[in-house]
Amino acid sequence: MFNRVLIADDHALVREGIGILIARGGFTVVAEASNGQEALAQASSYQPDMAVLDMSMPIMNGLETAQELRRLSPRTRSIVLSRHDGVDYVLAAMRAGIRGYVLKSQSVLELLQALNDVSTGGVYLSPGISGAVVDAVRTNSSPVDDPLTGRERQILKLVAEGYSTKECATILGVSVKTADSHRTRLMRKLDIHGTAGLVRYAVRHHFAEV
Repeated sequence: MFNRVLIADDHALVREGIGILIARGGFTVVAEASNGQEALAQASSYQPDMAVLDMSMPIMNGLETAQELRRLSPRTRSIVLSRHDGVDYVLAAMRAGIRGYVLKSQSVLELLQALNDVSTGGVYLSPGISGAVVDAVRTNSSPVDDPLTGRERQILKLVAEGYSTKECATILGVSVKTADSHRTRLMRKLDIHGTAGLVRYAVRHHFAEV
């Protein structure tokens, strides 16, 4: 059975609560992280069977983290915790390789059910969103491809959260020149010419929340 779990959430109390639930269900927490970047570092070291990822983490959100996990730790199956039940969010998660999508409005037992299903090779979607996803797939209404690279998405998210280019560079561990280069390229790709436009794009495409 796949029972070694990584928990990534920017709230320590949430991580602690999930850890208690996981232990009761027979799973073991092998690592914790407060953001997506930390989650990737922990996953690289521990190679967990599953990762429980908060959708709205700083630096890298749950979907971006899940995408990178597929490269760094292919055996890790990801479950995302989200407050969004919209079809676009769920489909984007599926395309990112998410194996479980749990709504925060549901009972904590939903997460345990998701862990059980995903650990045995299944896919779990919280009640109330499965039908919408199926309908969207049937009508081919999946989101358009994201034109940005992983690093450009990180810069976009940080800019939308109010960080300057210098602060982005520090957070990501790159030079200011490199961070500015990424920002320039993403603005060129999106045909956006100012910070306000980047923020609007980030919110509209779920890289940041209002």
